[in-house]
Amino acid sequence: MIKAKIVSTGFYLPPKIQTAAELAPLIGRSEKWILSRTGVAERRIAEEPMDEMAAKAARKALQNGPPPDCIINASATPLQFIPDSSVFIQETLGYKGIPSWSIHSTCLSFFVALHSAASLIETGTFKRILIVSAEAGTPFRDLDEPESASLFGDAAAAAVIEPTPPGESSGIIDWNMQTWPEGAHLTEFPGGGTRFPPNGPDTTPKHNLFHMKGVKIYKMARALIDKNLSGLYQRTGLSSQDIDWLILHQASGKAVQMSQAYGIPPEKTINIVAKTGNTIAASIPLVLATANHEGKLKRGDLLLMGGTGAGLSIAFSLIRW
Repeated sequence: MIKAKIVSTGFYLPPKIQTAAELAPLIGRSEKWILSRTGVAERRIAEEPMDEMAAKAARKALQNGPPPDCIINASATPLQFIPDSSVFIQETLGYKGIPSWSIHSTCLSFFVALHSAASLIETGTFKRILIVSAEAGTPFRDLDEPESASLFGDAAAAAVIEPTPPGESSGIIDWNMQTWPEGAHLTEFPGGGTRFPPNGPDTTPKHNLFHMKGVKIYKMARALIDKNLSGLYQRTGLSSQDIDWLILHQASGKAVQMSQAYGIPPEKTINIVAKTGNTIAASIPLVLATANHEGKLKRGDLLLMGGTGAGLSIAFSLIRW
């Protein structure tokens, strides 16, 4: 076990709401079609930049405590390409001189950042790490792709990680991550890099929008999740029956409901996708922070955290809250 503890969480939801009924005419589909395909009844639309959203969530997680000694930005939608968005988040928080960087693993960015932060805590490199995910992805929706365009929403969430005090059981028990490159072109944002540079002769505006083959990625992920979880359970001697709460990436309504297929009943699954949509890397910490804010998480609870990310990556972790 990695003896590092999530001591506090925070989240921010932009006030502007876009309902399925409001989105329907923009994508040429009905409200009923959106609900049946994605399960997303409404999503938030950011009217402020991602660094401001990040700071609002981070301040709630920091709870007027001391500044962190490290800041990790775990977001897929940067404020700009260079410099790193963590610089702007630190500036918006009013700090200076704190080491900060980003970890980008698409929808699993917070998950990967949490494991990295916990490892740094255990080695004694840092004692108080702020992880924040802030996603303003709705401007990158391709309205000509109705299914993916109706999935996404904007949000920010944060967590503070510190060493587990002696005598407490909190920590990361184990984690398991696998990446399958054959899924790379099923979920992608082609532009912004050397493949389709801004002034490239083959670059089009569509390259700067999000594209996804939802049915194919769902089928591929479903076939691989059991394999990932089996390895996790075998190494730890635990099973789905031991789980108190599932903290799952809210990829879609169907993806969250799929939790029942691998042994987690609905009453143990935190499900917020209908009200927030898929908030990319902010999804997992938003579920975590929401559950914590509602008082559902109790110290000593066993959490199964994880989901899927573009790549295709699949990752799950067993965490003692």
